[in-house]
Amino acid sequence: MAEEYTECLLENNKYHEHCPGCKVDQMKKSRRGFPFSELLSVWIIVLCTALPISSLFPFLYFMISDFDIAKKEEDIGFYAGFVGCSFMLGRTLTSVIWGIMADRYGRKPVILIGTASVVIFNTLFGLSVNFWMAIITRFCLGSFNGLLGPIKAYAIEIFRDEYQGLALSAVSTAWGIGLIIGPAMGGFLAQPAKQYPSLFSEESVFGKFPYFLPCLVISCFALLVTIASLRIPETLHNHKIADDASSHDESIKFLSHDPESHKVTERNEKNSLLKNWPLISSIIVYCILSLHDMAYTEVFSLWANSPRKYGGLGYTSADVGSVLAFSGFGLLVFQLSLYSYAERLLGPIVVTRISGSLGLVLLSSYPLIAKLSGLVLTLTLNCASVAKNVLSVSAITGLFILQNNAVGQDQRGAANGLAMTGMSLFKAIGPAAAGIIYSWSEKRQDAAFLSGTQMVFFILNTVLALGVVLTFKPFLAETKQ
Repeated sequence: MAEEYTECLLENNKYHEHCPGCKVDQMKKSRRGFPFSELLSVWIIVLCTALPISSLFPFLYFMISDFDIAKKEEDIGFYAGFVGCSFMLGRTLTSVIWGIMADRYGRKPVILIGTASVVIFNTLFGLSVNFWMAIITRFCLGSFNGLLGPIKAYAIEIFRDEYQGLALSAVSTAWGIGLIIGPAMGGFLAQPAKQYPSLFSEESVFGKFPYFLPCLVISCFALLVTIASLRIPETLHNHKIADDASSHDESIKFLSHDPESHKVTERNEKNSLLKNWPLISSIIVYCILSLHDMAYTEVFSLWANSPRKYGGLGYTSADVGSVLAFSGFGLLVFQLSLYSYAERLLGPIVVTRISGSLGLVLLSSYPLIAKLSGLVLTLTLNCASVAKNVLSVSAITGLFILQNNAVGQDQRGAANGLAMTGMSLFKAIGPAAAGIIYSWSEKRQDAAFLSGTQMVFFILNTVLALGVVLTFKPFLAETKQ
């Protein structure tokens, strides 16, 4: 009956000739078949904005060491945390603003500004010559790159109803893969004069700026995405949807006996986002899981790069890049082949709950992995990394679906901006807190309780456990469709 309601509104709705949102609605109504071009557009835009977020982590340990700001080796993690969190701090301060702009001026301008900011500020970060330049460029990159909220709204609006689950899965998949492939690129391409002396000399620009190459490659990709994004359609209606209410009053009356129509009407009447508990509860869980994911990303790279004597793996940046590249491939296969089936079978809340619970078990094994060596270590670490990232992205995707189902189109940009603000704040806390805690843990190797890195993974698990607990009723609510 809900599908009949939607089709009836489309047939009776008054379309505005010069409204880009109406043109997209007409296109969706007439088009059949799988939306390959829309999927590709959303995918590359999200990938572009996700790549620079964590691309620095494999080489951040060495970058801080080169800045000569840390007096002792154990203090490197402390300073690395502040560089890692500066991006998310900038995003925290501007996410709601970008969401409001997306609702007022359109999704497309905000998307273009976001991709262009990667070109400029990510390039400048690669040319950083000191600690403060690194922090400022990362902060500016986060401040201007506010497209994650608008792109989720755009994905919902550009796809037909039957593909909206795939749309948000594409957003979270590209986001998750960007957060994995970005560090892989950072690991493979950082310090090219040392890793590939036959190709890059110490006297070249890449020798003088050893962390410029991965940033330059990502910025070039962002430039191509920016140019390609000039062709995407705008999905925001430039007229008030309420203006057309008289055009489809009969449609609503015709279906007034349907309880689904009352639910849609009731949802549209909830104008205050802060009073929309299904939205707010899903954002809170999203923020907690985002804090855990960002802290884990920071800890994983620090743990892998740290010497064996401190409980780390003693990996090079290239070794970390190899692990993360393999994880990205495994995540891509899972999300494109299995996630949509799991979501339809179990629902977004159950998928989030199961993913978080399995993540608790997996993360508990990490201190034991550090005791392995050779081929056994390589195989175990790669399998654990794939599983951890698949579980994390699956949990986040379920929450994306809940958030976008909780509001109508006129509030979707602001709602996603609110979610991004909370997420960015928690993700800003994540690297800083993780860096401080990791640095502290390296100084307590002989502690009687949870010595060394055991304490770090215990704290990560505590945060994840809190997120899992909050997925149960009465806290997490779901808007009935």
